[in-house]
Amino acid sequence: MAAQDGGAKMAAWARGVRGLLLDISGVLYDSGGGGGGAPIAGSAEAVRKIKASGLKLRFCTNETQATREKFVKKLQGLGFDISVAEVTAPAPAACRLLKERGLRPHLLVHDDLIPEFAEIDKTNPNCVVVGDAAENFSYANVNEAFRVLIGLEKPVLISLGRGRYYKETDGLKLDVGAYMKALEYACDVEAEVVGKPAKAFFESALAEMGVPPQQAIMIGDDIVNDVGGAQQCGMRAVQVRTGKYSKRRETEPSRQLSAVTAERQEDSGRSGTRGTVCSVPRPGCLREKPGHRLQKATWLPCCQASFRRQCGRSVLCAEIAGPAFQASADSAARARTRYGAGMLGRRFLSANRNYWDRGKKS
Repeated sequence: MAAQDGGAKMAAWARGVRGLLLDISGVLYDSGGGGGGAPIAGSAEAVRKIKASGLKLRFCTNETQATREKFVKKLQGLGFDISVAEVTAPAPAACRLLKERGLRPHLLVHDDLIPEFAEIDKTNPNCVVVGDAAENFSYANVNEAFRVLIGLEKPVLISLGRGRYYKETDGLKLDVGAYMKALEYACDVEAEVVGKPAKAFFESALAEMGVPPQQAIMIGDDIVNDVGGAQQCGMRAVQVRTGKYSKRRETEPSRQLSAVTAERQEDSGRSGTRGTVCSVPRPGCLREKPGHRLQKATWLPCCQASFRRQCGRSVLCAEIAGPAFQASADSAARARTRYGAGMLGRRFLSANRNYWDRGKKS
């Protein structure tokens, strides 16, 4: 019965969907190793079934260690039905931005990505572009990029993503975000992100697919860049428990799956955050204090979710319904945070009480 109820809830949640955006690394395969990576069990078959279903499909990746052509060829060799025309990646988007603004980049990227910038003027750089350079992230190379950036009257830093880390077959690896932050700090500049989780990147993928955000679902392993970025764009999102998924970093995806091939499992009686809202929360809004764990997440109808956290005497109960976040305490203290563009406020009311009552819906 529980499995049937779970299936019905998932079907209701996904009603009206016309297109899917799939992350690649950590969802379809784990990169690295002598063979260039290893497919995640069942993922190639899942792609075939999605295409056979009639749903529109787009591969949305922050891959910046190879050109799209080389990357797609590797995936085809691993058994995936994929073409270059189906892939949305940061490098082509960055090239369009550079041309539109007349920017000449100093490149801090992987050697295999440089051909993507073949038609871009790189003489006398007036900006820095940083991607996942892997072994090219030496002190000398990072310092050279720093010198170019700090020497500009109006420094421009463009980052091909902002991921913290990703998973390869031999373990986790630092991603471009760590080096982007170093340059931001050293040069007192804020990077322009081209790639996930930038809203424009998701909008580009949706436009290429011809599907509005309300009718699309993003599937990824990164709670911030895949799930959070998609939700802020107005999409629903699913986090898979493959790739770099970590239980300790669970926050608020719309749904979670054990893998891209799996059905959603029932969460009754289990600790940890499972499902949340299919509206548009910002990851990290409900923050756990050190040593405290979210004990229960209750599934409610579409666009509603109830979270209850009990740690000693303190219990938090929040309800999300439409464009408002409401929490009300037994002490009669009430807080209401409205958010624009589907984004929850960063703060929530807390009280040292033994329970919270649920405020009236707006």
